[in-house]
Amino acid sequence: MNAQANLNPDVRRSHDLRNAIHTLILIAGTALLAGAIAWMVFGTTGLIWAAVSSAIGIYMLSRVSPKVVLTLYKARPLQRGEMPELHAIMDELTINAGLPARPQLYYVPSKMMNAFAVGKREDSAVAVTDGLLRAMTLRQLSGILAHEVAHIRSGDLRVMGLADVLNRVTGFMSAMGLIGVPLMFGTGWNIPILGLLLLIFAPTIGGLLQLALSRAREYDADLDGAALTGDPEGLASALALLERRQGAVWEGLVLPGSRLPEPSLLRSHPKTEHRIARLLALRRDPSSSISFPLTKAKPGPSLVPPIRDPRIHWHRMGIWY
Repeated sequence: MNAQANLNPDVRRSHDLRNAIHTLILIAGTALLAGAIAWMVFGTTGLIWAAVSSAIGIYMLSRVSPKVVLTLYKARPLQRGEMPELHAIMDELTINAGLPARPQLYYVPSKMMNAFAVGKREDSAVAVTDGLLRAMTLRQLSGILAHEVAHIRSGDLRVMGLADVLNRVTGFMSAMGLIGVPLMFGTGWNIPILGLLLLIFAPTIGGLLQLALSRAREYDADLDGAALTGDPEGLASALALLERRQGAVWEGLVLPGSRLPEPSLLRSHPKTEHRIARLLALRRDPSSSISFPLTKAKPGPSLVPPIRDPRIHWHRMGIWY
C-alpha cells in the first residue's frame, strides 16, 4: 500500500506551504539582520566581510564528517545483527525518501530517550540512545526514524547550519560595533540611538529567529516523516511518550542540557501537543488504523545499559555521558 494513502493531501499541502513560507521568511530575516549590522558597523566593507565569513563558515560545516559529532556522544555503529528490525525499517525509509545513500545507524549508551541526525544526503547517520530503544515500540521507533530521515532529505541540517553561521556573524559584528571599533580607533559611537539599540539586541533577535526556524523545520520533519511511513499516529504516539517520560528533553536535540518549555519563543521545538495535533490532522480517515508491529525492539546482548547518568561538564559547555 502507498505509504501516503492514509494521509489527507489537502491538510498536508496546507502545512507544507505554511512551513516553507515560515522557513523562507526566517532565513531572509536572519540574513538581513546580519547584513544590516555589518553595514552599520563597517559600511560596504562590512557587507563584503560578512558575506565572505558566511561562505567560509558554510563551507567548513559541509566538510565536517558525521563521525566527528558522533564521537562526542560516544556513539558507535549499530550492527545489523544486533537489531535487524531497526535496520529493516531504515532500509525501507531510505527507499521511500529516495536518498542516494542509506543513513548509518548509531547507538548512544545513554538513559536519555533521544535521537538525532547528522550529515548530508550523501553521507549521513541517525543516532538513537539506549533509553529510546528500550522504551519505544517498533511502530514508535519507525516514526522517530522517519522524522530524522526527513531532516536529512530536506537538508534541514544545512539550513540550521546556515542560520547558525549568520547568527554568529551578527554577534561578532555587534561586538565589534559596540566594543571593537571604539577601542581600535579611539572614537565614540557615531550612530543614532536606534542603531545603538539594534547593535545591543541584534544577537538576541538573531537567536530568537534561529529558534523559530528550528520550530518550523521540526513541524516540517514531522509531516514529511509521517508521509514516509503513512502512519502519523506512530510518531504522535512516540512524541506523547517522550513528553510523559521526560517532558521537554526533546529540546536537547538542538540545545543539549536545556529545559526551556516557557515561553514558546525560547523553545527549539514546538510544543508537543501542537505537533501531535498537526500529525493527527493528516489522517484521511481518523477511524482507520494501520497494521504495524506493536512489539518493542529487542536490543542484543552487546547493547550494554548506561553506565551512569549524564553529567554537566562546564568546560565542555553541555551535558556529556
